[in-house]
Amino acid sequence: MQNTNSAKRVAQVKLTLTKRTVDALEPAEKSWIAWDDKLTGFGCRVQPSGTKSFIVNYRPGDGGRRAPNKRVVIGRFGRMAPDEARRKAQDLLGRVARGEDPAGERAEARGVPTLAEAFETYMRSNPNRAANTVRLYRQNLRVNLGDWVKRPLNALSRQDVEDRFNFITGRHGWSAANQTMSMLRSIYRRPCVDHDGLCNPVEQWLAAGGRFNPTRRRRISGPAEVLPRWRAGIEAAGLESAIRDIFLIGLYTGMRRGEVLSLRWERMDLDRRILRVEETKTGEPLELPITKQLGAIFGRLREDCGGEAAPSEGWLFPSPRQSRSGHVADLAPFYAGISEAAGTRFWFHGLRNAFITVAERELMLPRSLTKRLVNHARPTDVTEGYAADWTVEQLREPAQRVADRIDELLE
Repeated sequence: MQNTNSAKRVAQVKLTLTKRTVDALEPAEKSWIAWDDKLTGFGCRVQPSGTKSFIVNYRPGDGGRRAPNKRVVIGRFGRMAPDEARRKAQDLLGRVARGEDPAGERAEARGVPTLAEAFETYMRSNPNRAANTVRLYRQNLRVNLGDWVKRPLNALSRQDVEDRFNFITGRHGWSAANQTMSMLRSIYRRPCVDHDGLCNPVEQWLAAGGRFNPTRRRRISGPAEVLPRWRAGIEAAGLESAIRDIFLIGLYTGMRRGEVLSLRWERMDLDRRILRVEETKTGEPLELPITKQLGAIFGRLREDCGGEAAPSEGWLFPSPRQSRSGHVADLAPFYAGISEAAGTRFWFHGLRNAFITVAERELMLPRSLTKRLVNHARPTDVTEGYAADWTVEQLREPAQRVADRIDELLE
C-alpha cells in the first residue's frame, strides 16, 4: 500500500476498489482520492476526518479537455458497498456517454424542494391543525416516507408511489396507506404551482388507474347492547377515578379523546353551565352545555381537588408523570383491561359512535343538530350553509335528552 501521509503524493493512487482496499485507505492532512484502476472516473475520496465517499469524475459533452471537470458524489462508504457504488458509477458514466450531465441535473434539481422541505411548508400553511393531527402527519412521514425526505420532489415517480402504497398497505394496513398518500398528494400541490413542469406523482398514479383502499368503518353493536357492558368493564377494570371520569365525559358528550383530555378549568363556566374546548380537530372552538351528568362529574373532580380550594385554572386531568403536554395523553393501555372485563371490544371513539347513534337513531335528532353537538365540520350543502349555527342554549335541551337516554341504556 502506498504511503498516504502526503495528499499530494497519493493523489494519483490507483487500485481496485473493494471493501478490503477501501478499509485500508488512511486519511491525510488534506482530502485525497484513490481512483479505481478498472473503471475510469470512479474513485473514493478520503477526508482528513476519515470519512470516505465514492465519487464519479467526468467531462460533459464530447469529453474533450476543454470541457469543465465535474464530479458527482455517489454515496458514503459504510452506507454503500463498493460493488453497489461501482454499479451506480457505471450507470452515471453511461449517461454521460449518451450526452447527459448528471451533476448539472442535480444542481438544477436543487431548485425543487426536497420532500422534507415541502412537508414543512405544507405544515406551516395551516397552523390551526390539531396537535393530534400534526403528530399523525409527522409519524406518517417518518415511518412510511422516511427514506424519501432528502429526495427532491421531481425525483419521485408514479411507480414509486404505487410501489410504496402497496408496501404500506401490506405492512401497516389500508388506513395508513390511504392517509400517507393523501398527505403526499397535498404536499405536492403548492410546489406544483411554484415550479413549472413539476408533476404530482400521486395524481399521476390515480390518473393511471391507481385507487385508494376502500374505507372500512369499524362496526359496533347498538348502544343498548354495548353500553351496559362497557360500563361494567370500566368499573371492573380497577381504573383511577380520573380515568373513569374521562371515559364518562366522552360518553355523555361524544367529544373526541383529545378534546376531553385538553379540558381546562378556566374554560368551565359552572355558573352558566357551559364548557369550552379550544383544541379541536376542526380548528373551531367548541362550546357545549353542561348537562346534569357532566355537572356531577365536574363537581366530583373539584371535590377531589380540595373542594373550595380547587384550582380556577389548569388541566382537569393533569398528568401524574409530567408528560410533555402536561395532561393525561395515552388511554390505549386501558382498553384491553376494559374489553376483557366487558366481554366485548372497547375503544374511546366507540363512545363517540354510541353518542351519535343515540342522538340520531334513538331520539331522531336532526343531523345538523347532532353534528353541532359532536363538532363535525359543517357540510358544503348550500341550504345548510345558509342556516345560522346552533346556539349553546338551543343545544341544552337536546344534549340533556341524549345524556338521560344514555343513563337509561347504561342500566
